[in-house]
Amino acid sequence: SFDHEDAIGQFEVDFDYDEASVMCDKFVLLRMLVCSIVRKHGGYASWMPKPMASRTGSGAHLNVSLHNFETEENLFLQQQATPANSDDEQQQLSELGMHFLGGVMKHLDAIVAVACPTVNSYKRMVWTPSSASDTTGFSWAPVVASYGSNNRTNAIRLPAPGRLEIRSSDSAVNPHLASALVLAAGLEGIEQQIDPGPSRGHDNLYQTLGDKDSGGPKLLPRNLGEAIHAFEIDPLAKAVFGDRMHESWLQYRKAEWNDYCKHVSNWEVERYLRQFG
Repeated sequence: SFDHEDAIGQFEVDFDYDEASVMCDKFVLLRMLVCSIVRKHGGYASWMPKPMASRTGSGAHLNVSLHNFETEENLFLQQQATPANSDDEQQQLSELGMHFLGGVMKHLDAIVAVACPTVNSYKRMVWTPSSASDTTGFSWAPVVASYGSNNRTNAIRLPAPGRLEIRSSDSAVNPHLASALVLAAGLEGIEQQIDPGPSRGHDNLYQTLGDKDSGGPKLLPRNLGEAIHAFEIDPLAKAVFGDRMHESWLQYRKAEWNDYCKHVSNWEVERYLRQFG
């Protein structure tokens, strides 16, 4: 499907489900095709996660289910029928699906580092008090490590029976690396029968962050530096990437983060140049 999204010149493209590696190839091909076609018409297509400060950024949500090729079953579906409009998380996913979710929740910070891999990625994952009542013009991106039913303020949404949607991923993602880490985390969750913890249901997590007594979930990494640290200390990330790829990825991203930290922006100059004299 294809439709216009919230920001100026922003479009949403949805693929039908497919095997993980095939879907990753489709996504990379889409980026190449779109850029090539737009250039022929004298324009350019940007996959920058947050190109405009006052408009919503561009996500690349990962919708995940587990397929049994022998029985043609979706293993995340409950055995009994689930109402299409059900908001009960225990009805949305099977026990196996909940354990998969538990593994993803356990490694979510490291997954965010790979799925939101640039300095700019974290400009869309920002909470402000203004967004508590109206997220349009700010961001629909998640800012806390949480899951729940059809609630777009959660990092992981359960939009329909038999499927989970990882929303903490953006348009700069390397889909092959992100999918590999997600699948490994989910399979660890199944193997170890990890409990994903309590869901957030219909809680507006933008509002929860403004309430010091809410006891809400922890924040996701707030910048690339925090995400890099989470990735570096997570043993699963190293196991999935392998020693050489793990080291190479860290070196590249640390260099990017260091370059950004050394940069003095116009915002800083305008705010501080004459402030202390």
